[in-house]
Amino acid sequence: MNNSLPNIPWQEKPTGSTEIVWRYEQNPIIPRDLIPSSNSIFNSAVVPFQGQFAGVFRCDNKKREMNIHRGKSVDGITWQLENEPITWQYADPELATFQYRYDPRVTWVEDRYYVTWCNGYHGPTIGIGYTFDFEEFTFVENALLPFNRNGVLFPRKINGKYMMLSRPSDNGHTPFGDIFLSQSPDMVYWGEHRYVMGTKSGWQSTKVGAGPTPIETPEGWLLFYHGVLTSCNGFVYSFGAALLDLEQPWKVICRTAPYLLSPQRYYECVGDVPNVAFPCAALYDQPTGRIAIYYGGADTITALAFTRMDEVLAFLKENSEI
Repeated sequence: MNNSLPNIPWQEKPTGSTEIVWRYEQNPIIPRDLIPSSNSIFNSAVVPFQGQFAGVFRCDNKKREMNIHRGKSVDGITWQLENEPITWQYADPELATFQYRYDPRVTWVEDRYYVTWCNGYHGPTIGIGYTFDFEEFTFVENALLPFNRNGVLFPRKINGKYMMLSRPSDNGHTPFGDIFLSQSPDMVYWGEHRYVMGTKSGWQSTKVGAGPTPIETPEGWLLFYHGVLTSCNGFVYSFGAALLDLEQPWKVICRTAPYLLSPQRYYECVGDVPNVAFPCAALYDQPTGRIAIYYGGADTITALAFTRMDEVLAFLKENSEI
């Protein structure tokens, strides 16, 4: 896949900053009330599309129902979202049964854009669908039994198999969680499950979960992931990064001991769920090494942050604890 993206949304690192990941100065890029129906818009997935950008967005409505909507943007910063949720096509009417849809990811694999999300089917599972044009969407199947969240596909087959990261969980606001990998010949049947990594001390001591689609580099798959700490005032969601083996991506080469970004700005600390920075998408321009990361703030808004591949890889190697 061509990883050249010259029109990637971008803002240079502030003068004098030592941060590896820095925030867009005009965050949030998507307010909670961008569309008439929304209470909040966050934890959303963005990809390049026809020279511009498209995506799938978590929008909790004013009934506080959780669903996913489509949207498009010229520059990746200013967005137009559909007020109504995505309407799915499916072969089996049973797939119409759901209690909620949230926290989508979008990944280009082979010839189409695959969408994964947390689908409420007798508990949280991982729905898989696809689109070619962000107009029509086809629901393929619920990939795994409940309870599971944070389904993230790799952008190509590895050793002839599709691969997906996920976090087995429970039916509530899970106070635990490790990252696992599952393999499939066809995006429908998933097995050959492998353990990837679990919690560590500090900012990632309660649970961890995969974030954006992994980015392929010569040294391994770069995975941004969220980690959760349980404070005396509840969960705190930050994010870091790990490098996974190219051919056996359940093997961790290195992972950040310090976080890369934690909830410290007002829009990350104050909202429906305080103290959350939750990454769901990353754009990458390989020729320049620029990376733009989309993340949810306080389960309320969508924000944008930036880094460079060489900086994040160097930080990973110098500050790794496996």
